[in-house]
Amino acid sequence: MGQNLDVDLGGRRLILHNRYETLSIANDALIAVWFIVGSILFFHESSTTAGTWLFLIGSIELLIRPVIRLSRNIHLSSVPKESGINDF
Repeated sequence: MGQNLDVDLGGRRLILHNRYETLSIANDALIAVWFIVGSILFFHESSTTAGTWLFLIGSIELLIRPVIRLSRNIHLSSVPKESGINDF
């Protein structure tokens, strides 16, 4: 997967990018928590159902990952570039 070098230092675009990046990181951390706790719950038969629900929640959050990235790309593409910024 290639990465684009975006050197647009427009204040609003940078703030939006950072907000979406923070949201993406928080989502990834929650995915890890759901799967770790779900895995622990599978050690006891009495908590298997709760573990299954946490795996389902983690799986749904995996679906949210590309939604966050797509939303960020759409939002950033709708923000006009600030004047005085050179395109590289």
